Amino acid sequence: MPVIDPTGKAIINGLQGGFPLTRRPFRDAGAELGLSEDELIEGVRDLVEAGQLSRFGPLWNAELLGGGVCLAAVAVPPERFDEVADQVNAHPEIAHNYERTHALNMWFVVSAEDPRQIARVLTEIESETGLAVLAMPKVSEFFVGFRVEV
Repeated sequence: MPVIDPTGKAIINGLQGGFPLTRRPFRDAGAELGLSEDELIEGVRDLVEAGQLSRFGPLWNAELLGGGVCLAAVAVPPERFDEVADQVNAHPEIAHNYERTHALNMWFVVSAEDPRQIARVLTEIESETGLAVLAMPKVSEFFVGFRVEV
């Protein structure tokens, strides 16, 4: 992965704490970072295209909006990991997916407008991959803040 330039670092570090909900959010966020609206838009686009950001967008609390969320895990044979990741990630309900050093080496979050969609998505993933999916619905909610400084 290429080195992140100073503008990219400023964008990543500056936007993790929130994004303005205004008529011109990129203009207003850019001003806070010493960038023009166009520079911020181009900077975010460049970071995503370079793979230095996997996504740029809001995180919705699906449950407060009437939807559902479920953490899930799969034991994926190492030689199939990329193939299975592509199959899982092809579902628009997958919020994020990551590898862990564990027997259950693939963990992902399913987020859906209707809580009943979660079971359907998990069943489809099992069918497509031929692997058992362990669903871990939320029992209690905790808020853990997470920031990455680059």
